[in-house]
Amino acid sequence: MRKIVEITLGILLGVSIGLLLGGLLYLSTRTPSGQKVELMPSSTPEPISVYITGAVERPGVYQVPRGSRLVEVIAAAGGLLEGAEINQINLAEKVQDGQRIDIPGAGPFPTPQLVIGGSGLLVTPTIPPGGLININTADAALLETIPGIGPTIANRIVSYREANGPFQKVDDLLKVPGIGPNTLEKIRPYVTTE
Repeated sequence: MRKIVEITLGILLGVSIGLLLGGLLYLSTRTPSGQKVELMPSSTPEPISVYITGAVERPGVYQVPRGSRLVEVIAAAGGLLEGAEINQINLAEKVQDGQRIDIPGAGPFPTPQLVIGGSGLLVTPTIPPGGLININTADAALLETIPGIGPTIANRIVSYREANGPFQKVDDLLKVPGIGPNTLEKIRPYVTTE
């Protein structure tokens, strides 16, 4: 009786292995059905850099999303100055990477000051028309527009001011870690305490 059970189990095992191998062979040789699916890349495209000059508030190099229009670059540059000749430009024009755009208008326009930012790209620290930046009221983003001030120093200025109260004079910036005499002289023309 034991031999019959062993033979039966051997036959069942052989049939099972045969069915398994046959199924695998069938699946590997049959033509797939259904529709072909193509996966699209999910990464966000790199921004482009555009240089805008002329009758804008803050001329310089700006990073904008690929496919941006001229009106978006103008907005990034703080808008148009009074006297800008908008009838000479196409606000709906798509901008390209590396493009230089000159906005026509009457009068002399500020020359942008360009510096290498923390990302290794040119940034525009040109101070908005209308005067100096008040180091007692400016947030870190506005302080970063000052030539020679990066994100770290801007945050330290804000932190120092919050911990110690307003700066009494511009020279008090020497108390902020990371600001030495050379940096102070570089930023002095752009700042005030009033």
